[in-house]
Amino acid sequence: MATESTLNLLVIGDDQRYAERLVTLLSQYYTEVNLGFLDDKVELLKTLRNQWDVMVFGQAYDMTFTDVVGIVQDMNIDLPMICLMSNEMADTGRNSEGLPAIIDGNMVKALLPEKETRVVIAICLQYENLKTRRQFAKVRHILAEAEQRANILIKNSKSAVAYIDEGIHIYANTPYLELFGFDNLEQIIGVPVIDLIEGGDSIQGFKKFLRHFDKGNRDHVEFDFESRHKDGSTFEAKLQLAAATYEGEPVTQIIIQRSNADDLAKQLAEAQRKDGLTNLENRRGFESEFASLHEAALMGEGRAALLYVRLDNMGKVHSSSGLQGVDATVVEIAKKLENYFADAYVSRFSDTAFAILIKGLQPDELKRRADEVREEISAMLIEVGKRSITTTVSVGIVMLDKSSPDQDVVIERAIDAVDQVLLETQNVGNGIHLYDPGQYANSDDEALAEYLVTAIGQNRFELLYQPIYDIETDRSDFFEVYLRLNMVDGTQMLPREFMAVAKSRNLLEKIDRWMLINASKQLSSVRKKYPKSRILVPLTSASLADTRLAGVISQLQKAVGGESNALMVQFHEQDIVDYMAVAKKQILALRKVDCGVCVHNFGMTSKSVDAAEFVKPDMVRLAKSYVDDLERDGGIEAVKVLVSKASELGCSMLMPFIEDASTMSVAWSVGARYLQGYYLQVPSKTMILAQDA
Repeated sequence: MATESTLNLLVIGDDQRYAERLVTLLSQYYTEVNLGFLDDKVELLKTLRNQWDVMVFGQAYDMTFTDVVGIVQDMNIDLPMICLMSNEMADTGRNSEGLPAIIDGNMVKALLPEKETRVVIAICLQYENLKTRRQFAKVRHILAEAEQRANILIKNSKSAVAYIDEGIHIYANTPYLELFGFDNLEQIIGVPVIDLIEGGDSIQGFKKFLRHFDKGNRDHVEFDFESRHKDGSTFEAKLQLAAATYEGEPVTQIIIQRSNADDLAKQLAEAQRKDGLTNLENRRGFESEFASLHEAALMGEGRAALLYVRLDNMGKVHSSSGLQGVDATVVEIAKKLENYFADAYVSRFSDTAFAILIKGLQPDELKRRADEVREEISAMLIEVGKRSITTTVSVGIVMLDKSSPDQDVVIERAIDAVDQVLLETQNVGNGIHLYDPGQYANSDDEALAEYLVTAIGQNRFELLYQPIYDIETDRSDFFEVYLRLNMVDGTQMLPREFMAVAKSRNLLEKIDRWMLINASKQLSSVRKKYPKSRILVPLTSASLADTRLAGVISQLQKAVGGESNALMVQFHEQDIVDYMAVAKKQILALRKVDCGVCVHNFGMTSKSVDAAEFVKPDMVRLAKSYVDDLERDGGIEAVKVLVSKASELGCSMLMPFIEDASTMSVAWSVGARYLQGYYLQVPSKTMILAQDA
């Protein structure tokens, strides 16, 4: 043990002489030991503003160990913790041999205070582990900066470069996208690299080549092959592999050089702006047209608008009619929009969304026309083989004038307007929403934003818990967590009423963290009697991208105690589809700390199954519209198909919104493992198990 060092030790307890005794013992190993001693919450909150190396928890009159862990996590502090427990309190903290139930580099729970030698050793080892983490953090920072520089070079490179993980694309630069005919990065994420190789011999050869590379063989890093564009045309190319990192994780870098580059440039110039399926302009064409219209609006050359049209139920269409049904639906909606908006510019923005640019109309007229075409689309019957498909659309509208923000902001507002339709209709869609800047900057929203900040700090949120019945184990000790905001007048506000404001003020991550900590406190209390109890906590897109989430969950699970897998989190399917590479990385990190992941609103996008196959969640929660449609023709079959596909991927299916006996009867027959709804048990302020009800 090095002696030239300083240890900052924080002790929470009611015996200062014991704390000073620890300092005396530790002085044999450290040049200086700085002691902090307290026994109440107020002092802890003040003291944590300083940097501490190890915390020893003994006893406090207004805090439990779980409370302390929650405070430390809420403040996002890396602070190793050691919990001391007397023999009378040892049931949950130590095993049958009297050893701590939890020992790792972040926490020891729990030691006997009179075993001073063990306590001192634990403090020393925790401190050494902390110093190692701090050194690793510096190294990771250096590597991240190096990776950032490399990625900037790749992004601006004229060579076609991509990153793959387990043979799946997770990033590609613009020349690579253009080479294969993809309009944007989102289209290629999740696509296997072998899909771009033509010919069975080439595919088998590449698989062998890739296996050798993954095993560390660097004798051959180049591969000549015939490649395939997205439209099916082929070309000769050479592929080079190299080991790399992306977002801190090891990946494989691909560089592709085409033999006949001049011919490629000619082909790309011809197909650059066209969507092969609908023959409309694609996103690249839209961006060029939008740039001109946006510039004209800023110069005061007339009013214009952007309409963002998203198909609502592509998940159902895909599950019932496959890719053929999705393509047929997209083509028919494209024709309808092109004919209806003959006086406007119509483009295919993404797989299941269209962007329309129109000049000269006032907001009321735009809303009227958008609503009219929405109704016409909802009445359409689209023939696919012997089946008839129906669909609806949600429309977001943003006006353009001389005060409009940047192009990217305008597009983001249009997408947000469609998301608002889904919020207002509980993910059903089939509506329109005009983005009004005043709604996002008026005094009411400012007041709500201020109240949200206060609510986080003063615990004005409330959590409800609804049991989930597990058919396999015949238990209901799994609870979904719901968030409510308590208002001054005694009413409660639902998340869909305040999340837009929370997002605009960057409060989503703080709200997610509040839910996790406070739900874990409730779970900790319940698991003393029912150690197998678990919770399912919904999180936002902010947490999906939070690299610290796995660490927070790990600490909370240890503080909760009892059996492992106490926490499961769920993310919205649209967020998973939009950020597949990020989602996969996050899910892998969560799985390492025994935290399961559920995909909420499963089945609502055309990429539901593909996304689930790529990110590999533990559970999927069926979208409400499938339950609503059980009595319609094909409704039960659509659910069975999704359950079957989820089972093939190793995912358990949660069937929610069971509100009556008939739905309950169907739920038993479709093969879902988990059942939930008011018919079984209503949400409550505490976790009520069936045997206690």
